[in-house]
Amino acid sequence: MNVNQLINMVIRLFVRKAVNGGINAGMKRFAGGGKSGGGQGNPDAAQQGQQAVRKARQAARAARRIGKM
Repeated sequence: MNVNQLINMVIRLFVRKAVNGGINAGMKRFAGGGKSGGGQGNPDAAQQGQQAVRKARQAARAARRIGKM
C-alpha cells in the first residue's frame, strides 16, 4: 500500500463522516428537530411526517450504498 492509497483512504473516511453528518442534520431539520411546539397539532400529521422521514432515511442509505459501488 503506497502513500497515495493511504491518503485517499483517510480523506474518504473524513468525507464520508461529513456527508453522513450533513444528511443526518438535514433530516432532523426536515423532521422538525424536536421543535414541535409542545405537542400541539395533528397527531396523524406527525405520524405521517415520521413515516416520510423514515422513507427519506432509507432512500439516503440506499443512495450511499449505490455510491460505494
